Amino acid sequence: MGETDAITSFKLGVQLLKGGYPQKALTELRRCVELESANPYYLSFLGLAIARSEKKWAEATKLCETALQFKRKELQLHLNLAEVYVLSGERENAIVTLDQARESFGPNARLVKARSRIEKRRAPILPFLDRQNPLNKSLGKLRHRASKQSAIA
Repeated sequence: MGETDAITSFKLGVQLLKGGYPQKALTELRRCVELESANPYYLSFLGLAIARSEKKWAEATKLCETALQFKRKELQLHLNLAEVYVLSGERENAIVTLDQARESFGPNARLVKARSRIEKRRAPILPFLDRQNPLNKSLGKLRHRASKQSAIA
């Protein structure tokens, strides 16, 4: 009976998190962890809910890191930890987390999207033109390649 209650609470908690109600999700996800404290999914999403609603960064980070130790081969757990890092202002740790996930999972659309949201973008080469202008785009790519080459040398 307890397992089905935990699954129901988990689904509702995740739905509330996605809907933008982290405080309500927190109640459901805490219930899951009380019923099954070793489930990495429950721990990770509880950490995310705590970060979003209570802003208790240390507790949220610890929960997400513990979840990741239980199950390294789950992409969502990496994404949750990275989001907690971003929310707590630790962008560099978030990027490292996503880069490690990319090494494990290869090029994944969710990882690429998450990383692009975190990275700080440089100003366009030609500021008087829109960022999407073909000239800015090609010059930006050239600048990016050049910076990668100088980092290697």
